Amino acid sequence: MAARKGRPAIGSSQQGVPATPTRRAPQRAAGGTHELPPYTRPALAPSLLAAVVLLACVAIIDASAFVFARWGVTVLALIVLVFAVRGRSWWAAALMAAVAVSWNPLVVVPIPGQVWAALQILAAALFIVVGLAVKVPRETDATDR
Repeated sequence: MAARKGRPAIGSSQQGVPATPTRRAPQRAAGGTHELPPYTRPALAPSLLAAVVLLACVAIIDASAFVFARWGVTVLALIVLVFAVRGRSWWAAALMAAVAVSWNPLVVVPIPGQVWAALQILAAALFIVVGLAVKVPRETDATDR
């Protein structure tokens, strides 16, 4: 059976499926109301991604492919820096600026291999702490639109 254009095949199990899915009501908390917290953690996802990159690339520090890891860490540090500024976490912004400068692939900081490996692990932990600590108020998100 050939499928018709834009429709499921004749005899398909999808024939009786409605075009628009039905929506469920949001589940309520134990107190009866479901409220969003007054803040978000937008830096958490890029921080966790940067931590994974840092830990995965400890083994290739001396390889030429490490420059790609440096690019990734620098870009992710700058993204987290923007979220830290939006959340007014100045200490986190300063630390992320230091990471962005240290891992910058254009102007290489001369650090020996074993120290660099230790800094990779330390920076991964730093990214996780900053990702958890940076909170951006929801009012900031609403006023930007």
